Amino acid sequence: MILADKIIENRKKNGWSQEDLAEKLGVSRQSVSKWESAQAIPDMKKILQLSEVFGVSTDYLIKDEIEEKPAAEAAPVDNGLEETVRSVSMEEAVSFLKYNETAASRISTGVMICILSPVLLILLGGLAEAGFIPVEERIAELGGTAILLIMIAAAVGMFIREGMRGKKYEYLEKIDIETEYGVNGMVKERRDTYAETHSRRLIIGVMLCIISAVPLLGAEAVHYSNNTDLFPILCVALLLIMCAVGVKLIVLTCSRQGGYDRLLEEGDYSRLNKKAGRYDGVYWAIATAVYLGWSFVTSRWELTWIVWPVAGVLFAAYREIMKAIVRSR
Repeated sequence: MILADKIIENRKKNGWSQEDLAEKLGVSRQSVSKWESAQAIPDMKKILQLSEVFGVSTDYLIKDEIEEKPAAEAAPVDNGLEETVRSVSMEEAVSFLKYNETAASRISTGVMICILSPVLLILLGGLAEAGFIPVEERIAELGGTAILLIMIAAAVGMFIREGMRGKKYEYLEKIDIETEYGVNGMVKERRDTYAETHSRRLIIGVMLCIISAVPLLGAEAVHYSNNTDLFPILCVALLLIMCAVGVKLIVLTCSRQGGYDRLLEEGDYSRLNKKAGRYDGVYWAIATAVYLGWSFVTSRWELTWIVWPVAGVLFAAYREIMKAIVRSR
């Protein structure tokens, strides 16, 4: 095993990202990346630091023929991580990235459909109430509700289908992995190629979610000045559309980025975060239930969308609490 692979192996065993290791050594993340891809070799001072940080001998790091650490040095850091480790081949990695790209597009579309589902209900009810369509308000609302349920059913079907397709890759989120030779370099190259697109989509998505409230402010102004009933309804529909597009972009690009992080065991998919994220699905299921329950009971769709940004902010706090619990074990 060469030095590059030993650095990767020991970094992952401690649940550190490249940024974490770089901070401990007083170097840049790019330096660590070059060491791990065998594009550069750390100097002797850094070798000594690596030896101290990992708790291994310099002989183990420098000599390729030494594959295993002596028993006294082999004990990993006690951070509550799983002991099971699975090897990931180049073929498996390429197959997963291909699946993840498709799944990110479909799941983000499903999320967008869920947010858009009440738009027709709001529009039909408002148009009928204002007399713009020759349909009773009750009938219009029933039709809008039927469309809403169909859209949600379609979105849930997409989630279930992608979940079933991704079953064989669940181990990437649950257990520790070791990538075979060449996999890390391939994944990093693809991640670097996608980095600019990721930043652009994330920025646009966040901006759309923030400014989606602007139509509602305009609706309030026009409502007070002109007492126009239809305009606020159109503004609420526009708010939901902007929010839906913004959330789709965020989910799409974060899912794509998450695929690279899973294979590299970095970011949200570091070995520590894998254990901390076991109940993420429960968290978001509760958030969805609160959103739908509140919306159906109150029919205040122009207000209930606030559940999603609040859930997003609280999720960060929830994750930190879970990580603290994992570390304490």
